[in-house]
Amino acid sequence: MTSPAPLLSDSTFLAACRREPVTRHPVWFMRQAGRSLPEYRALREGISMLDSCARPDLVTEITLQPVRRYGVDAAILYSDIVVPLKAIGVDLDIVPGVGPVVAQPFSSMGDLDRLPDLTVADVPYVDQAIRQLVAELGSTPLIGFAGAPYTLASYLIEGGPSKNHERTKALMYGDPVLWHALLDRLAGIAGAFLRVQAQAGASAVQLFDSWVGALPLADYRALVAPHSARALAAVADLGVPRIHFGVGTGELLAAMGEAGAEVVGVDFRVPLDVASARIGPARAVQGNLDPALLFAPTEVLEQRVLATVEAGRATPGHIFNLGHGVPPNADPGALQRVVDLVHSAEVGAGD
Repeated sequence: MTSPAPLLSDSTFLAACRREPVTRHPVWFMRQAGRSLPEYRALREGISMLDSCARPDLVTEITLQPVRRYGVDAAILYSDIVVPLKAIGVDLDIVPGVGPVVAQPFSSMGDLDRLPDLTVADVPYVDQAIRQLVAELGSTPLIGFAGAPYTLASYLIEGGPSKNHERTKALMYGDPVLWHALLDRLAGIAGAFLRVQAQAGASAVQLFDSWVGALPLADYRALVAPHSARALAAVADLGVPRIHFGVGTGELLAAMGEAGAEVVGVDFRVPLDVASARIGPARAVQGNLDPALLFAPTEVLEQRVLATVEAGRATPGHIFNLGHGVPPNADPGALQRVVDLVHSAEVGAGD
C-alpha cells in the first residue's frame, strides 16, 4: 500500500484502516452530511437530490459541513449510490420519501445495453468536487463510495426500494446467466466510479451493499461475492483503504471481508467483538452503535458509546461509526456528544 500524502500522515482514520496504533479513536458517521443538519436543509432548499450531487460547489460545501461542526476524523463525499447509473443514462430519479425509482425496470438481456461503461467524462462534477474537497480538507481524509453490484441490481430490477426483493431473487435464481451478466456490468460501473474518486484524491473508498443482507451465505458466496470483489479490485493498485459495508449481514461478514476490503463495516445487530472474530485478524472493523441510541437519554447513549469503544479494543483496528446511517431527525447535539466522547476515551495499549 502506498504511503499517504504528507498532510494525511497523522490521520487516525487511515491508521486504523491499516490496523496501525492510533493516538485517539477515529470516528465518522455514515450519512453524516445530510438531512440531520439544519445548514444542509437550508442549502438544499428547492434543489433536487440528484441535481445537488451534480454541482461541485454544493457537493463541496455539504461534505464539509459535518467536518466543521463535529470535528470527525474523515469526510465522506456527498453523493448517492445511483449517481453513476444516472450519469450513464439510466432513467431514474430519487423521489422524496421513497428513494431511487427506475422508470423502466430491468428484466432481460437486452436491458444490459442500457448500462455502458462509466468513465470520468460521465461524472466530471464528481472529479471536480473531490479535487476541491481535498484542497479544503487538508489533513482530514475524504472517503469516496459506490453502491455494490447486488444493491444496484435490486434497484434496477425492482424499479425502486423493496422490502423482500422478490423480483431480484426471482431473476437471480431463475436466470443465472442474465444475473451474472448484469452484476458483471454493474461491478465494472461501481469499480470505475470508485476509481474516479480515488484518482481525484479520495483517501479511502467504501462499497455499500445496503440490501445484500437479504441473502443466505451460500447464495452470497456463489452469486454476489465475486462481483463485489471485482468492484473492490478496481482500486487495488491505488493504495487506498477499502471498506465494505452491508445491512443485516451478520452471517456474511467473513465472506464480505474475503471480497477484498481492508475494513469491514458492521451494522448494529452483531456485537463488534463477535463480528471481528468472524471477520478475522487480517481486517479492521468499522461500527457499530445503533443509530436509535442517538434518541436515548444522554447517560444511556454515553454508556453504549463507551461499550462500543471497549469492544473495538479487541479488534485488529477499529473505526467508530454507527451501525447504519444517521437518521434524518437525529439531534446534531447527540452526534457531537458521541464524537467528543469517542475522542476523549483513553487509548489502550492494544489500540
